[in-house]
Amino acid sequence: MTARERTIVVGCVLGDGFLQATGKRNARLRLEHSATQKEYLFWKWQELKRYMQDRPKRLERFHPVWRKRYSYYRCQSHSSPQFGKLRAVFYRDHGKGIPKEIKKLLATPLALAVWYMDDGYYYVRDRTAYLYLSHLNLTDVQRLKDVLASAFDLYPKLERKKTGALDFKFSAAETRKLMEIVAPHVIKSMRYKLMKNPVSTESYGRGGAERNKITRHNTPYS
Repeated sequence: MTARERTIVVGCVLGDGFLQATGKRNARLRLEHSATQKEYLFWKWQELKRYMQDRPKRLERFHPVWRKRYSYYRCQSHSSPQFGKLRAVFYRDHGKGIPKEIKKLLATPLALAVWYMDDGYYYVRDRTAYLYLSHLNLTDVQRLKDVLASAFDLYPKLERKKTGALDFKFSAAETRKLMEIVAPHVIKSMRYKLMKNPVSTESYGRGGAERNKITRHNTPYS
């Protein structure tokens, strides 16, 4: 696995990706995204193509909370000991966690960008960005805070939702720093998660010609 491939996989695992055990030493990577993020999933599939099975497929699911049917896309890798090793690092008996080795794994802007594209969003009114943390314990959260500080000089605040879920909230100043780090790696279809560049009034990121469309998709898969 190349350094770039490993970096993308780490970003996926921190976000929406799931490493499914397929034996004592092997695992496969499963990726799912809403139909609105189809291009993003195809980008992941293309980047990791030599490990993947078929192209992403369109599926439907009924969400019991939202009481609606949603279209989404899914793809998965072949079973591999390389994914098995990563699963052994990130997973415990009760599910996904953050390992002590996270400082070595989350060490590049690309890894942070993939994590942000998966689990981040930008709140335009307050000019603040968030990273969703699901139900990680406080030890895991502290490990992520430490690596954000040491590797990227980022200092978000921890916020707890009414549901009990946690997220990182970045102040306006920290959000600008975050955007400068991740924007060069955010693909075109995901630039709605970026703020406008205060100098050019255009989106952060490569190209810069596309006006930013900042929305928060209100679906269970956004």
